[in-house]
Amino acid sequence: MSGCYQDYSKMIDHSLLMPTMTVDQLEEGCRLAVAYDVASVCIMPYNLKRCAELLSGSTVQPSTTIGFPHGGHKTSTKLFEAEKAIEDGCQELDMVVNISQVLSGRWQYVTDEIRAIVELAHAADRKVKVIFENCYLNDTQKIRLCQICTELKADWVKTSTGYGTGGATFEDLKLMIDNVGPGIQVKAAGGVRDFETLVKVKELGVTRCGASRTQVMLDPARQQYGLSPIVFEPIKLTSGY
Repeated sequence: MSGCYQDYSKMIDHSLLMPTMTVDQLEEGCRLAVAYDVASVCIMPYNLKRCAELLSGSTVQPSTTIGFPHGGHKTSTKLFEAEKAIEDGCQELDMVVNISQVLSGRWQYVTDEIRAIVELAHAADRKVKVIFENCYLNDTQKIRLCQICTELKADWVKTSTGYGTGGATFEDLKLMIDNVGPGIQVKAAGGVRDFETLVKVKELGVTRCGASRTQVMLDPARQQYGLSPIVFEPIKLTSGY
C-alpha cells in the first residue's frame, strides 16, 4: 500500500458526541486523538474550550457541532452557537441543515442559513462542514444541497450526524462527490467502522470520516505501515451506547 499512516489518520474526525459520555471520557478521548494523530476531535459544545486546551501543541484540530443533531434550531441560535464555538477555540464547525425546511422545499431559507454560518466562519478563518442527514432525503434534495454548498463555498458536505436512521453509504458518497464543485470536500459519518472501509471511501474521494471507533480503525493502519502499537485503554461507557 502506497502513502503513509497520516494519509488515513488525518481523515478521522474523532467523535465525542455521545450524550452519556462523562467529562473523564471526553478528556481521555482527546488524548487518544492526539496519540493517533487524527484530523480533529468533534466534541460536545460545552466541553470545546477544554478540548482546545488539551489539543494545544498538537496537529489535531478542535471541532464541534452546530444545530446538532436535528437542525431545527433558529438561524439566530445556530449563529450564536457558531460565535461561541469560535470564541472557545473551534477550528471546524459541523452544522446540521434545517431538515424540515429541506423537506418542505424552502430552498431560500436553507441557502440563507448555510450562507450565514459559512460567512461567519470564513470571516474568522474557520471551516464548515454542512451535514445533510441523507437518510431522510431523496437524491434530488441531496443534489440540490450539494449545489447550494458549492455556490456558498462550504468546506465540506457531510452525509449524516450518526444519530439519524442511517449513516453514510457508498451510493450517497459517490452522489455527493459527483455533484459538488472543485474545492468542496466530502465527509462520511456513520457507517465507516474499520480500516478496510476507510481505505475504500478514500479511494472513492472522501477526505474525512466521523468515527468513534478510531482506535479499532487505525490500529491496522499502524500495523500496515510498520508503526509501533499504541497502548491505550479507553474508559468504558457506563450506560447507553
